[in-house]
Amino acid sequence: MRAKRELEKRAPKLVELGKKTLILHGTKTSNTLNAVLTEIYHLKKDNAVKYSRRNDNIRPFESGGETSLEFYSLKTDCSLFVYGSHSKKRPDNLVIGRTYDHHIYDLVEVGVENFKSMSSCSYDKKIAPLIGSKPFFAFIGEGFENVEELKHLKEVLLDLFRGQVVSNLNLAGLDRVYVCTAVSSNKVLFTHCALRLKKSGTVVPRVELVEVGPSMDLVVRRHRLPDEGLKKEAHKIPHELIKKKEKNVSKDAIAGKIGKIYVPDQQVGSASLPFTPKGVKRERREAKAKGEDKKHAEKKQKQNDDASA
Repeated sequence: MRAKRELEKRAPKLVELGKKTLILHGTKTSNTLNAVLTEIYHLKKDNAVKYSRRNDNIRPFESGGETSLEFYSLKTDCSLFVYGSHSKKRPDNLVIGRTYDHHIYDLVEVGVENFKSMSSCSYDKKIAPLIGSKPFFAFIGEGFENVEELKHLKEVLLDLFRGQVVSNLNLAGLDRVYVCTAVSSNKVLFTHCALRLKKSGTVVPRVELVEVGPSMDLVVRRHRLPDEGLKKEAHKIPHELIKKKEKNVSKDAIAGKIGKIYVPDQQVGSASLPFTPKGVKRERREAKAKGEDKKHAEKKQKQNDDASA
């Protein structure tokens, strides 16, 4: 029964609640990179698996070097992974990737610079974000809309830190924000801040950002977009979730849901009016008199016909 429950837990669902993250070390890692991986694990502690052992046979972006990565993804049932390695050619290297059906979907490789840990930030511990709380995201800079590498990095960061998918959200429970600023075509300043609500004299409170760490500069080195066939398969929507088209209903970004109402012909000419003009009354009297005369004549003619018969 335990094995059956575990298989049901890993089985595909119509609506996935959240994505687990696998955190791995490469053959060699620096002290900075070890701290980065530890703090990412702390941010996703409720939904992450961390391996501290060195992995010599994992080499992303190389043919044959992703087999072990896919095996660990299947073993831990993780659809996201963060892999850290350090070398002379690529110091403090971080590879963030996603998997689909436990096969590598896409990869983004970044270099970590100017790292600042949580312990180095001084702030009131009462405003520290709670583990597992939903975050805000702020992407600042045109590069996230124009540069292909930064657009891809934005998608991966959103998937990595957004947490569980929910339908409703209490704004009072939002206590953190990730601020990503594009300073160049391949460099992003990543900062984790706590939200502090203060009185403003109005209904809307004044929001202050307090840096709580970690913060770092991410320099994009390499990235690999998903294969078109795999992307098409991953974006399929189950038939149960496809909404039926509503007739005469459209949606607008500002006005919301807009409906069309078709009114039949009102036939105003035959509708009764609240008052009757005098001319209409005279016409009705004349028409009534003509109708009675005609009816009397028909009745008299009928009597004559019966008498002659």
